[in-house]
Amino acid sequence: MKPRASIAFSLKSVPSARWEVTSGLTPYADALTRMERETLAIARGDSPELIWLLEHPPLYTAGTSAKDEDLVAPGRFPVHKTGRGGQYTYHGPGQRVAYVMLDLRKRGQDVRAFVAGLEAWLIDTLAAFNVTGERREDRVGVWVRRPDKGPDIEEKIAAIGIRVRQSVTFHGISLNVEPDLSHFSGIVPCGVAEHGVTSLVDLGLPVTMEDADVALEAAYRPIFG
Repeated sequence: MKPRASIAFSLKSVPSARWEVTSGLTPYADALTRMERETLAIARGDSPELIWLLEHPPLYTAGTSAKDEDLVAPGRFPVHKTGRGGQYTYHGPGQRVAYVMLDLRKRGQDVRAFVAGLEAWLIDTLAAFNVTGERREDRVGVWVRRPDKGPDIEEKIAAIGIRVRQSVTFHGISLNVEPDLSHFSGIVPCGVAEHGVTSLVDLGLPVTMEDADVALEAAYRPIFG
């Protein structure tokens, strides 16, 4: 397991971010347009930071490292090319997406510490449901062991992909609460073919999206302020 990196944020000087939850399914293009607008306003100092929680209709996104061969079923769902880091990911109903728009100028300009903070946030959120999330040196995201499937089986439960512009972060994380896991078969998720994906409900936990939101907010504040 990858050790937790130092998260060097001075939380005393960081004001509270707006925390917004959007119901229903938000079109991906609409989310991108809003993130562009919000990050520019935050960079100018015209708007407070924002944590935006939402769900998307079924779609695939291609990060800056996406490989054409990892799009297994190109006609299955819409594919959106995006400027975030990483490879192919899936978004859809039952998956909580959190777009994180924070000003790194208030957090030491440390992108690695920010990513470590996102990992810690997800791991602490999962701990609220007695799920042990882990990092891996050779692959991104947060993983859980599946001893019920075999001694060496582990599956991905959460993904991370970010972009930084004018020292403001956007894009963010996704946590599988109860998505249709068969939808992930149209891609090689994050370029990792040898491991599967799971969700909180797939692990046998009757977690609702509202439960996940409460846990996300509680875990966020000690890390990011």
